[in-house]
Amino acid sequence: MKIDVLTLFPNMFNHIFKESIIARAIENKLVEINIHNFRDYSKDIHHKVDDTPYGGGCGMVLMAQPIFDCVESIKTADSKIILLTPSGIPYKQKQAYDLSKEKHLIIICGHYEGFDERIRTLADFEISIGDYVLTGGEIPAMVLIDSITRLIPGVINEASHLEDSFSNESLLDYPKYTKPRVYKNMEVPEVLLSGDHKKIEEYRYNESVKKTKQIRPDLLEK
Repeated sequence: MKIDVLTLFPNMFNHIFKESIIARAIENKLVEINIHNFRDYSKDIHHKVDDTPYGGGCGMVLMAQPIFDCVESIKTADSKIILLTPSGIPYKQKQAYDLSKEKHLIIICGHYEGFDERIRTLADFEISIGDYVLTGGEIPAMVLIDSITRLIPGVINEASHLEDSFSNESLLDYPKYTKPRVYKNMEVPEVLLSGDHKKIEEYRYNESVKKTKQIRPDLLEK
C-alpha cells in the first residue's frame, strides 16, 4: 500500500513512522508513506496557502489551488482521497479494515479556521476521529495511518487484530494476563491455566460482554 499525506507541517511526521510496527512495515516494503507540504504548490510569491473568508468571519481559510495541484500531481487510478474534518463520518474499526484493502490513500490535513468548500469535491471520504476540534489534521492522519497499517497483511499476525476491541463492532476486547501468576495478591483466573480451550473461549467471551456492559453499553444497544 502507498499512503500520501498533504500537510503544512511535515516535520510533525518525522519520528512517528520511524518506530515500532510501522517502521518495520516500511522496511519490509509492505507500506510506503510519503509526506507532502502543499505549501510547495502555492502559486503565490510568498507561498501563501490561506486567505480571509468571503462574507467575513474570524480566522483564515485554506485555499483550493495548492491542495488541488498537489493532489493532481500524485493521484492515480487507484487513489482514494480522505479529507480529515470534524464534520466527517466517525472513524470506526470497520473503516480501518476497508481502507487497509486499498492500494493508494491520499490523506488531506486541514488547518486554520477551515478549508475552501470546493476542496470537498476531491474527497472520496470525509473522516472525523471524534466529536472535538484539533488544531489540524496531522494527529488524525497519524491515527488513521497507524490503525490502517497494522491491518495490512503481513504487518502483524492476523489473529492479533481479529480479536481486537471493536473488531466485531459490538464487544470490547477480553482481559489478558501474563507472568507472574500472582502479583500483589492479584491472581490470574484459574480457567486460563486449565488448558481447556473451550472453557477459555467461553470465559473470554463472557468477560468481553461484561466489560462492554460496564464501559460501553451503547455498543450492545447497537
